[in-house]
Amino acid sequence: MNIPERAPGQARIGIAVAVPEPYATELAAARSAAGDPLAALIPPHITLLGPTVIDQADLDKVRDHLEEVAASMRPFEVVLRGTATFRPVSPVVFVALAQGIAECETIESRVRTGMLAQDLRFNYHPHVTIAHEVPDDRLDKAFEALRDFEARFQVGGFWQYEHGDDGVWRPQREFGLRR
Repeated sequence: MNIPERAPGQARIGIAVAVPEPYATELAAARSAAGDPLAALIPPHITLLGPTVIDQADLDKVRDHLEEVAASMRPFEVVLRGTATFRPVSPVVFVALAQGIAECETIESRVRTGMLAQDLRFNYHPHVTIAHEVPDDRLDKAFEALRDFEARFQVGGFWQYEHGDDGVWRPQREFGLRR
């Protein structure tokens, strides 16, 4: 995972749609079974903004921006179905979105404006990671393990997470969709 350095007085944040229970537990267990060392540190989610460093003094401005984005969107349904991979470009296996892609893309493009504007390393593709940077045989195992996985849930908001010094991503605040 590409984690930017953080200096004193800064926070490392990420913005994501949280995968609800009971699916979160099942997806976290699959990531752990694949031997992914980040399984216990990163809750199952659909990334909207990857790890980003901001000055703590700007957190209120970021929250205002995220409130505006949330106010511009209405709740939507996500359907997760089956597995896919970014190999050979990136050693990642994920659960794919079968529904909710356009809404996630819209939120992502709105979040990544203003003070959160940034260039992406790869084109945005909403997904839920279940194995990352593990040996190929473990990627294959993760791919097979959830090949028939399916989940359906309502998305009523997205979360701002903060990356702690212990490496754990913790939810800080939810932004409810309300258009």
